[in-house]
Amino acid sequence: MSARGLNWCDKMASTEILIQQAISLHQQGNLVGAEAIYKKVLNVDPNDFDALHMLGIINAQRGSFEEAEKLLRKALSVDSKVAPCFHNYGTVLAKLKRFKGAVSSYQCAIKLVPNHAPIYSDLGNALYELKLYEEALAAYDKALALKPDLADAWCGRGNIFYDRKRHNEAFAAYDKAIALRPDLENAWLGRGNVFFSLNRDEEALTCFDKAISLRKDFAEGYTNKAALKLSLGEFEEGWQLYEWRWKMKSFSSPVRNFSQPLWLGNDSIAGKTILVHSEQGFGDTIQFCRYVPRLKSLGCKIIFETPKPLVPLINAQMDDCQIIGRGEALPSFDVHCPLLSLPLAFKTTIETIPAEVPYLFPPPEKLELWRTKLGTKSKPRIGLVWSGRMLPDFRRSIPLNLLLPIIAEKAEWHSVQKEYRDDDSKSLESSLAIMDHSRFLNDFSDTAALITEMDLVISIDTAVAHLAGALGKPVWILLPFHPDFRWLRERKDSPWYPTARLFRQAQDGEWGSVIDRVFQELKIFLDALSNS
Repeated sequence: MSARGLNWCDKMASTEILIQQAISLHQQGNLVGAEAIYKKVLNVDPNDFDALHMLGIINAQRGSFEEAEKLLRKALSVDSKVAPCFHNYGTVLAKLKRFKGAVSSYQCAIKLVPNHAPIYSDLGNALYELKLYEEALAAYDKALALKPDLADAWCGRGNIFYDRKRHNEAFAAYDKAIALRPDLENAWLGRGNVFFSLNRDEEALTCFDKAISLRKDFAEGYTNKAALKLSLGEFEEGWQLYEWRWKMKSFSSPVRNFSQPLWLGNDSIAGKTILVHSEQGFGDTIQFCRYVPRLKSLGCKIIFETPKPLVPLINAQMDDCQIIGRGEALPSFDVHCPLLSLPLAFKTTIETIPAEVPYLFPPPEKLELWRTKLGTKSKPRIGLVWSGRMLPDFRRSIPLNLLLPIIAEKAEWHSVQKEYRDDDSKSLESSLAIMDHSRFLNDFSDTAALITEMDLVISIDTAVAHLAGALGKPVWILLPFHPDFRWLRERKDSPWYPTARLFRQAQDGEWGSVIDRVFQELKIFLDALSNS
């Protein structure tokens, strides 16, 4: 053998020894020592599969998922026949919320090892995140056929049944998972979610507390407990717990990693500039922007970042603070506060909710435009909203054809929503009594002006319901059996909106009785207007 061949063999033997040393340190939990050796190997051979793979795993363990993805992708380019690497790569992609890629990676792993139950379970999790429920259920079933005591797969089945409102099957799946692994916090969380969705609050609270006891940093457990407490009007504890929302794996708004400190009401901000940044949906911004003017009394300057479709409306009333559309460059500021943290900062209770309405007004020029567009009123005007912007949301949407029976000739009916489902578009076309203004609603200042010209707004739980309440207009809000925490429990009124009336489902998913009550109350309302 040539000298070059001998050097190559020596190098290979040396590399194998180093890899074994690193793996030993890795297994002992010495990530720093293992990482140093893996990097040493890569300095000699940048394409060493084992070093790339194991270094990718270390980065994943540390939460450095972007770096882990690069390393594992490179490892697979070196050797695409190693199932554990595909499995690990899929898990990293799932952590990065790249679920389609995760599915593909898990499927590659399955082709190499078709009888490994945990891969099927993780495949089910990725398919669940994509809301491909039937495919996810099939993956979980395959995992359990291979390993019937795999608690994670039972928990995954429970999540699917919970989402599909198959409560008894969800309970059975979560109970099976807990029987197999009593310390599985996600199963306790899921079980609590089912109880919570049934308004069985004490049982839900027991499950959430159990989940939190098993994992002290379980953000999902704390946040769901916060929603429960806020639903019960227990604001002091609820708003505190709600701060955990930012540590959830999946939250509807991105975390803002500002270098400036977070302000939650504990420190003086006199003479400072505070950035209040909106979060979650349009309705959340409309409901909680009432707090922004209260900051003036603290002697600070205010920057309010809001979704761009709300900027013209918010600008119309907040002329003494700087309004910035989300995504635009931010001016300098000293402290920041998420919008839905302001109730905590102001120590809000049921009794101290700032409920003076109206606190929003349409711009005068928009109001004049819509008055001209609508013309002279000959009948009471009623605005109607039956589905939200996030389609489809069957919990907070009603097929338009179910609402058609309430359409009365004594009133003039106006659609106050921007988007329609296909079936609703057909119903709207067939009901000439409802005027469609969708193409003229450019932003929320138009919607506000249109609502101002209504005598009543009837709406499901969506941004328009909040806007009508903020404008001080009479608004009837149709709520599901288990509504969002802001509507509390059982009440027919709302402490947030004095002009609102709440019509709640008596049974989950059953809108018929709600619509019947609205129909009866509408006759009384219209008779009162005609006699006034």
